[in-house]
Amino acid sequence: MARGQYGIGGGKAFDTQALADFAAQCDVITYEFENVAAGPLAMIADIAPLRPGPKVLEIAQSRSNEKNFARDCGGVTAPFALVESPEQLAAAIAEIGTPSILKTNRLGYDGKGQIRLSGGEDPAQLWQEIGGQACVLEGFVTFAAEFSVILVRGLDGEIRFWDSAENVHVGGILATSTVPGSPAVQAQVAEARHFAARMAEELGYVGVLSCEFFATEDGPVFNEMAPRVHNSGHWTIEGAVTSQFENHIRAICGLPLGDTSLTGAQVVMDNLIGDEALDVLPILLDGANHLHLYGKSEAREGRKMGHVTKVIR
Repeated sequence: MARGQYGIGGGKAFDTQALADFAAQCDVITYEFENVAAGPLAMIADIAPLRPGPKVLEIAQSRSNEKNFARDCGGVTAPFALVESPEQLAAAIAEIGTPSILKTNRLGYDGKGQIRLSGGEDPAQLWQEIGGQACVLEGFVTFAAEFSVILVRGLDGEIRFWDSAENVHVGGILATSTVPGSPAVQAQVAEARHFAARMAEELGYVGVLSCEFFATEDGPVFNEMAPRVHNSGHWTIEGAVTSQFENHIRAICGLPLGDTSLTGAQVVMDNLIGDEALDVLPILLDGANHLHLYGKSEAREGRKMGHVTKVIR
């Protein structure tokens, strides 16, 4: 696998010739973030294998596409409506009600591009606040817990799962992942895994796929997917026999998949957000902690600066 970086210039999202030259040097190509232009990636997929394929990007980059695909695969989602004008937003609020949440249809993550509605908001003003762009209005879901299903699918179609982490978010940002999850989560993992595997099979997926769910009284409700390694799986570096990172490379290179079993009885991963990463000595005083700092220069509020994983034997 070759590796390279290309800048944005001349008003173009990518230099397609540079990408084509890059792809010609590669045996296989992958990506670490889904918010990239799907068109150029589809172009280079004709030159070298792109894993996961471009189809999944078209789905994952659009909340409405993602939720419709989930429903087509038999999953349950929150009630939602795609809105592309203030008038459609008013109709969606009347249909779905409040409390609800308005999200940009594209390019939102970690709580960004979202507005919570409690009732009485002016649709025209909301439309301005969200930037006058296509959005999805989602009804609130009452849940006992949030959890992830992370799988890896090989070229031969073999699928392996890691234990599902129960996730706690603060301000829309993942704060803590705990494995195994609570009984409320564990009771719904099998159903959620079945659904995630169906999505992977439908896509002919190769690599690591992450799906987030709400554990509700009526079963798992699909929230969103990420066609890549995921923050809620960073615990696998020390907490699993084979990490999500290694198994992603194994999968896209056509190598046998590694063991996804736990290395301890429990694993807890805490994200270090903002200035939480400035004083690491207390973390290192506990010899069971594994500290990862991402080398980011500025510790801004809400910015993930690293994480710490503790494996309890």
